[in-house]
Amino acid sequence: MTNYKLLHLIVLSISVMTAGCAGTHTVRTSADTAIVQASAEAACGSTGAARVAQRQAAIETLKAGYDRYVIFDAAASNNVQLAQLPGTYNSSSTVTGNFITTTTTYQPGAMISTGNYDQSFAIKMFKESDPNASSALSAREILGPKWPELIKSGSVTTCL
Repeated sequence: MTNYKLLHLIVLSISVMTAGCAGTHTVRTSADTAIVQASAEAACGSTGAARVAQRQAAIETLKAGYDRYVIFDAAASNNVQLAQLPGTYNSSSTVTGNFITTTTTYQPGAMISTGNYDQSFAIKMFKESDPNASSALSAREILGPKWPELIKSGSVTTCL
């Protein structure tokens, strides 16, 4: 296997292993409000980071003993960059009589992405019995039927 192919295989393997990696952090700002922060790998995109933050907001709502939440403020950023790995040159020569013909081809290196997408939501949580809960999002609906398992895990670690 040539060095280029080996390097490409390593980069591809790392990309597959890290695709969808995400992390979250929550700061409780009062009994019924919190700031949820999510960070997702470049492969997730900004939509993936927002999805992680939304799911984490639902988890935090249920963990705090509430049923519904409203996002009343949001912020997003990213520092994603693309870089190209060094390429390789392959040369071949043929001799015909007194002439030498040389052909060189260049194979560009793989493109890799670095950085991450960040999303923050400020949320207000409500109990089902609260009159203002009618327009709030249901945390259980956001998480789906496996919500008890997600509550037990405590945080979202993938954007998939």
